[in-house]
Amino acid sequence: MKIVVCIKQVPDTVDVKINPKTNNIDRDGVKSVINPFDLNAIEEALRLKETYGGEVAVVTMGPPQGRKALKKALAMGCDHGYLISDRALGGADTLATGYPLAKAIEKIGNVDLIFCGRQAVDADTGQTGPIVAEFLDIPQVTFASEIKMDGDHAIVTRLLERSTQKVKVKLPALITTTKELNEPRFATAMSIMQSAKKEITVWNSQDIECDPNRIGLKGSPSRVLSIFPPQHKTGNTVYLEGSTEEIAQQIMNVLEEHKAI
Repeated sequence: MKIVVCIKQVPDTVDVKINPKTNNIDRDGVKSVINPFDLNAIEEALRLKETYGGEVAVVTMGPPQGRKALKKALAMGCDHGYLISDRALGGADTLATGYPLAKAIEKIGNVDLIFCGRQAVDADTGQTGPIVAEFLDIPQVTFASEIKMDGDHAIVTRLLERSTQKVKVKLPALITTTKELNEPRFATAMSIMQSAKKEITVWNSQDIECDPNRIGLKGSPSRVLSIFPPQHKTGNTVYLEGSTEEIAQQIMNVLEEHKAI
């Protein structure tokens, strides 16, 4: 089985800064980590490899520091790392991100299964995985909380808002993963040493034969017009003292005063 996992680096902080010119996240000086949902994707790919054999490749698009994320994935047990890095890719929205990822997967070739995290925690759109599937013209199953293989099909339990849904999909397919799917492993000292021998292949947009009109800002039909932090509203807090009966009576008095009862 040949599996590809698409991962993204996200800021390792909730105190993000916004570039006032582009309205995008300013990542300068901010430590980046693998998107948490992508760790579940890596873990599931490795479990399938351990059960059914094959290999796992991990792909990311971004600046040269994307190597760090790939090295961690290789230390977890992935076999190959691919970095798509090109200034022409900068400023991409989800459509212009999904397109080069799909082109890279096509170049890797003969892929049976693709994993993506359900969403990235920095933008929370959940769009990139499904976009990759559309460009590759393969079926997709989102929000996977359990995956079982049945020959050339995957049986996936989808975690919906108030229910679950079981879907059987024929491979090749793309699946997005939830945190409920598994518990990501930690890299061991041995696996870290072994990962040092694994190469990371770097491709630019020409290497994967991207249409220059479909990447970067030129290929991004959506724009961030404005971005702002949510307003924090605070109300007056009243602390009640006394016995249980006295506090209950005070609450009743307040509710009566405000004509709530």
